[in-house]
This record gives sequence, C-alpha cells and structure tokens, in this order.
Amino acid sequence: MYFCYTCFVPVALLEGKIPTCTLPIKVDIIKHRREIDGKSTAAHAAVLAPGYVNIYTYPDMPDYSSDERTVLLYPGTEASTVQELFTGKQNSQSYADSLLSELPSGYNVGTLMTKIFESDNKINSIHHVDKLPIDRLILIDSTWNQSRGIFSDERLQKLPKVVLQNRISQFWRHQKGSPRWYLSTIEALHQMLLELHVAAWGCSEDYNSILTSNFPKHSGVICDFCKPYNGQYDNLLFFFKYMYEKLHRLYKHEDLLAYKRPMQI
Repeated sequence: MYFCYTCFVPVALLEGKIPTCTLPIKVDIIKHRREIDGKSTAAHAAVLAPGYVNIYTYPDMPDYSSDERTVLLYPGTEASTVQELFTGKQNSQSYADSLLSELPSGYNVGTLMTKIFESDNKINSIHHVDKLPIDRLILIDSTWNQSRGIFSDERLQKLPKVVLQNRISQFWRHQKGSPRWYLSTIEALHQMLLELHVAAWGCSEDYNSILTSNFPKHSGVICDFCKPYNGQYDNLLFFFKYMYEKLHRLYKHEDLLAYKRPMQI
C-alpha cells in the first residue's frame, strides 16, 4: 500500500510526502529467501535511506573479502561492542564469557547483550573522532532460527562481528520463545547507528529520547568534526511508527503476544 517491496520506491500518492534519511555508512541487508516481505521491516530502510541501503536475497550477496572496514551485526561468541570498534577488543570481562553461561536451554547463543558491564568504564565514552571506524554494516534479515544458516556462510564468517546494547523491541510480530530484546531489522539498524554516532560524538544536550537516556551528552565546546546526536537517524522509524500506531488503533497493546514476551531471560 505504501511502497514497492522490489524496487523500494513509494507509491505515487506518497512520493515527496515521506522523509528520507542520510546515513553515515553503507548498509547491506542479507534477506532470507523465506522471509515474507510484508512481515519484514528491512524494506523500510531501503525506502527511507535510498542510496545508502541495499537488500540482497541469500545466497546472493557481494564479496566482502577486501572490505577491511565492514562489520556484521550479529552477536555471536566473538562479537565486539560498538565501543570496542573505537578502542579495540578489550581484555576485560567479555560479552561471550559473561553471558553465554546465563542463557537457558533452547535460546540462540547469538542474542543481544542484556546488560552493560559496570567494570568497563569506557562504555559511555565519547571519542571525538574525525572519522567513524567502519564504512559498511551488514545485517541479516530473518527470524533468529533462519539467521544461523546465513551466519554460517564463510563469506560472512570472515567479517568482524558487533553486538548491540540492550533495547526493548516494540515490534508487533511475535517470535515464540524470544525475549523482548530481540529487535526487528529496522530497530536493530537504528540502534546500531545510534550507538555508533553517540560513541563518536555524544548526544546533543537538546535531544531527549528514552532511547538515549543512558547515553552520554556532549557538553562543552563542540569541535569542528563533532556532530552530537540530535535525531539524525530517527526518520528510519517512520514506517515502523506509522504501522505501530495503526496496529494499536485496532488492538490493545497488552493483548498482543509480541508484548507478552519476557523482558529478560
């Protein structure tokens, strides 16, 4: 009704009426062939950030072997945090060492980080860099069970992996057995860009959002290359917000199975 799922352009009645979003990096989304277009949020990114987002249907995807500044957003056992993209892999308590033993039977080991380690005092550092540490981000668009097949592809296995901090999903699509911090594709992309931007330049003191309530504010004099976060990527959630509000006009929030999932494991 709103855009083409193949060419990712809005329908004629919406042309010029939806926002667009400028991204600081390129984004490739690898889509599982069984992922239903109407149930996926990947297309939102391609429509709202034309020129920055490409979508491929697995096994079709580019060769990333020569892309040294490309990372895969997939929180496996070797994943780094976004902060570690700036500082290098830390020798302190790691995501894998701390969390894998806590996962109950039946949960995928590739889950999102569920807590911030207090011992890592750099978790909220602002690095004031003149250039982001990556040029391209790869996401897998599928259910968590489907994602393992794509993740095992040797073309992706060679890439550095990165894990997100926790964020409660507002996606209305229910995945049985998954906690609320399993994000939809567009939520995960937005969160990644948010963490990357804030780690580089902080959050504007004038910007207030529940999603940035725990992130550091950029205070003091802003240098020439610092661009504190002030909602630059929030337009990525345009269709997500629209669909969420439309769904909630039809159903009560507490009646939907997706929102009855546990907040934590």
